[in-house]
Amino acid sequence: MHPERVGGTPHRREMSRRLMTAHLELGCAPTWTCAPYQAGHRPGVGEQIAWGESNAVAFANSVLGARTNRYGDFLDLCCAITGRAPYCGLHVRENRRARVVLDITGLGEALRREEAFYPVLGTLLGRWAGERVAAIVGVPADIGEDALKALGAGAASSGAVGLFHIVGVTPEAARLEDALHGRAPARTLRVTPAMIRAARDALSTSTAEAIDCVALGSPHFSYDESRALDRLSAGRRFAVPLYVCTGRHVMERLAAEGIDKPLEARGVIFVVDTCVVVTPILKGVGGVMMTNSAKFAHYGRPNTGFDTIFGTLADCVASAESGRVVRDESLWR
Repeated sequence: MHPERVGGTPHRREMSRRLMTAHLELGCAPTWTCAPYQAGHRPGVGEQIAWGESNAVAFANSVLGARTNRYGDFLDLCCAITGRAPYCGLHVRENRRARVVLDITGLGEALRREEAFYPVLGTLLGRWAGERVAAIVGVPADIGEDALKALGAGAASSGAVGLFHIVGVTPEAARLEDALHGRAPARTLRVTPAMIRAARDALSTSTAEAIDCVALGSPHFSYDESRALDRLSAGRRFAVPLYVCTGRHVMERLAAEGIDKPLEARGVIFVVDTCVVVTPILKGVGGVMMTNSAKFAHYGRPNTGFDTIFGTLADCVASAESGRVVRDESLWR
């Protein structure tokens, strides 16, 4: 929606437009979001689908209970054209059985209810589980959807996770026995505060005090996350750019409710239909970017040249205001 914010050569712009047009001519819905499940595309429990974006695959399998493998770009289009997907992998019930268990019951309840905990937990899960299906014990049953979104994105970025079972949340895992299909796990990892702190620290590639920008929204910022940002930033003015990557379905709602302009006046730059790690939007060839996204932290330096510092949403807002890293460490103790 804001092509003037995208760098690159005229040829690259034209080829990108050509690819978008080709998708539309095939009959694709122009949602242009990495979080289609928050734009109305929500398959049902047991429904066979073919999705490509890694965080969306994890969400569809683990939260919605649909069935898909991790289809790379254009393989998903082949599935759409033919109406077929290979009957293998996570399409098959037996392959959805949890092989390992991640137990977080030893962590404090306050931490387990903090949204910033879940991208960190996802990072730990991905590095430990790899491609294995894990069952997670100890997640509050009423945890919000954005936290689950962040968990899946972290796990799919740091590992090859396509499915995890959250006991009491995932449709196939009302009990741990259900996730394990009545069998014993090959391994159980009991997560300690030290493990979580180490996973959080691993999401930062810089120890600098000054930052050049803040980037939020990978996966795309939801309406609820945008409202949270609005509340946290009220009365503030940002010293560095704060990029919010989101989908047009969210942007249209924010505009209709008059939320977008006050945020922009504080220094928010909305990046709609894409994000700053797959499209050349950040200014300069390097610097320090603060984020609350495990996915941005994972891909930030290799894709943009910017080092990353991980923090909560509140940390990111306070840091954007000061232009320097501000983090509340009490949560992570």
